[in-house]
Amino acid sequence: MILSFHKYQGTGNDFVMIDNRNQVFPKNNLSVLHKLCDRNFGVGADGIILIENDATSDFKMSYFNADGSETFCGNGGRCAVAFAKYLKIINSKTTFSAFDGPHYAEIKNNTISLQMIDVNDIKVSENSVFVYTGTQHHVEMVDALDEYPVFENGKKIRYSYDAPGSNVNFVQKIDDTTFRVRTYEKGVENETLACGTGVTAVAIAMHKINKTNSNSIFLPVKGGELNVTFEVENDSYTNVFLKGPAEFVFKGSIEI
Repeated sequence: MILSFHKYQGTGNDFVMIDNRNQVFPKNNLSVLHKLCDRNFGVGADGIILIENDATSDFKMSYFNADGSETFCGNGGRCAVAFAKYLKIINSKTTFSAFDGPHYAEIKNNTISLQMIDVNDIKVSENSVFVYTGTQHHVEMVDALDEYPVFENGKKIRYSYDAPGSNVNFVQKIDDTTFRVRTYEKGVENETLACGTGVTAVAIAMHKINKTNSNSIFLPVKGGELNVTFEVENDSYTNVFLKGPAEFVFKGSIEI
């Protein structure tokens, strides 16, 4: 089978995008998912995104990590919106369904704003915060982020949680509204250039533990900069938006 695909990236988080409205992609075949994401023998990506038909919204986004596990991905969601616009499924605004439920998004001046799920359950520990933002996230503040052993320590922490484990975000405060982030992602099993659900978790965690009073947080990552905004009422974080670019890289075909 010859598969046509598009490659998109959002602040360095890269994805193989597939128009699967005809339901021909073998998404239960782990070897195909692994091959497509393999950076030496395949297309190369952090994950695979399928755009599918949905009965109650504009489209369905199905996201698979490089290891084949299904979850939600914030930067992937923004890329899915960009791809859906390319496919002429949507214009500048959309509502779509995903692993963690429905999402609203809009495109304005090449920036895609994606509404994330509301966050109510935040577990604050002595040295870390755990937040679910569509997938599991451990947030921990460190000094000297550039030199920090993200892969080694991230892998240890990732497997310290019960299955399916947790993504791990290491954070350094720059100023009252800016926090640098490096993330070890489960499913990819490596540090990625960005993580949308991760920076969302960081922004909420930093507000929760009083490291910032702002409801608009800037989050530099290795692949660029993201912005997270939210509203807070009775310890519930609502109207959470992840904002940043999503860009087409190339398109092609591959035999699977």
